[in-house]
This record gives sequence, C-alpha cells and structure tokens, in this order.
Amino acid sequence: MQGAAAPAPEAPGLFDLEDFLPYRLNRISEEISQRFAREYKARYGMNRPEWRAIAVIGTRGAVTAREICDDSTMHKTKVSRAVSAMERRRWVHREGHESDGRCEVLTLTREGWRVFEELMTMARAYEAELEEAVGRAPFGNLLSGLQALERRYGVTGPIRPAEDEGD
Repeated sequence: MQGAAAPAPEAPGLFDLEDFLPYRLNRISEEISQRFAREYKARYGMNRPEWRAIAVIGTRGAVTAREICDDSTMHKTKVSRAVSAMERRRWVHREGHESDGRCEVLTLTREGWRVFEELMTMARAYEAELEEAVGRAPFGNLLSGLQALERRYGVTGPIRPAEDEGD
C-alpha cells in the first residue's frame, strides 16, 4: 500500500538525533531565546522580531530594513511589521536614504534609546545567569567554540540568511 508507514530499521543506533550538534544547538538556542523573550515581553509587550530589530538598530545606530534582515536573519515581512510596531510606540524614526530613494534609514528616538538601554541591561543580566548556570570556564569554552565555528563558516558581523529561508 502506497503511503503506508514503514517499520523502523532493525539496526539501532544508525543515527542519534539527540547527539547531532546542529539539532542540539537549534534546540537550546530556541529554549534560551524563548526564556529571554518572556522577560522582554512582560516588560515591554514586544515580540522576538521587535527585540531583534531594536537590538540591531541600537547596536549599529542607523540602519536600513535590509540591514536588519541581514543582521537578524529575519524575512523582510517580519522586519517591516516589527519596525511599524516600534514606530507606533515612537521608538523608531524613519528618514529617507540620501543616496537610495527606495529605502529609509531607521534610527531610535529618545524613547527608543531608553528602551534599548534597558533591554541591553536585561540582556547582560540574562547572559550572566547563563554563565553562572554553566560555570565560568565552560562558558568561556562554549564561546570559544562558537567563535571557531563562526570563523570557519564565515559568520562574522552581519549574518546572511540562507537564500531559501523564509524565517
């Protein structure tokens, strides 16, 4: 019968997904991100795309939506919605790009800077909790390992999403 479930192979241990590094990195990254998201959502009512966008704008100072997409690996639709929501809250200011009329430069307003600074304080405290949970030396080793992987795969500075990824 076509489309019927097939029995599992008899040979156990062919592949253990729980030990596959990309799977584990993705799973723990999602868990860590969701826990932090609960904190900023409770305080500011913001979602993850808004957090990512304000973090990029605040870190870089002035950016285009395309640069937020590149730095955060978010699809342009998510970035557009996040920027619009932050603009309604008066956290973001849009201004025409001096050399490209098709895009706008995004900067934080005074209130946006206040929120960004509070968020960065929260982020540093959260990272300190993670370091404490793991221990200083293992945490340092983890960061070194991640840095080595980032160098190996050219993931430094702005992150470029895979061409086929829609976030």
